[in-house]
Amino acid sequence: MSRWRDSGINVESLWIINERDKTGKHTNVYHGNFIPQIPRQMLKRYTKEGDVVVDMFMGSGTTLFEAETLKRNFIGFDINTEIIEYVQSKMDETSPIQYYIHNCDITNNQAVSECLRKDLRTLNRQVVDFIISHPPYMDIVKFTNLVEDLSHIGDLNNFIQKYTQAFGNVFTYLKTGGYAAIVIGDVYKNGEVIPLGFHVMNSIKCNFPVKMKGIVVKNIEGNRGKLGVNDIWHYRALNSDYFIFKHEYIFVFKKA
Repeated sequence: MSRWRDSGINVESLWIINERDKTGKHTNVYHGNFIPQIPRQMLKRYTKEGDVVVDMFMGSGTTLFEAETLKRNFIGFDINTEIIEYVQSKMDETSPIQYYIHNCDITNNQAVSECLRKDLRTLNRQVVDFIISHPPYMDIVKFTNLVEDLSHIGDLNNFIQKYTQAFGNVFTYLKTGGYAAIVIGDVYKNGEVIPLGFHVMNSIKCNFPVKMKGIVVKNIEGNRGKLGVNDIWHYRALNSDYFIFKHEYIFVFKKA
């Protein structure tokens, strides 16, 4: 707080971001990866150097690369073997942090617990300091052919049940007073908007001892696909009865 003016931390609930950061190890090689500015802001605000960060859906390593820059230790989970190999190739032995990457079904309580217990022993820790989660938005984009992959779930209730189970597997290891951030958007299926983000938020509130600390709405202005090249998206929206999705939510919880 003695240097709060220079922190660069955004404390507003509406984030308008011009474009994704492509510096350092960040590349937009994986469909559905979130922008580096999100984990950067979350880690700078809710963690300190040497803390342990868990990413439930590691993807192309966005959070890992930010954790490395900010010197936070990292534990990541994913079931996509190819993307895990890609992330491993971006890291080297000179990394200033300890990091652990697991090819693991995040909904498997026994497997997740074994991984976390082993990593925490190595780190000489009993709990983790922060959880970040950017899950698939149901079956909008399928990331693997594995049946365990949440991106194959098209039924809302089933998705919420599976995601809540996965969150609980990691939440058990979050320290009291620690924070968890869920980055998620809504989906459009069968002619209507499904407010997936709010269903997930409600499930977390109902099933875990948390306090809601923030609902951030994020929009990337530079996402040309959503701006609509040649106005095609604008035309389609006007020709129908829907609005163009440009936002995502960042739900921040504190463990009570």
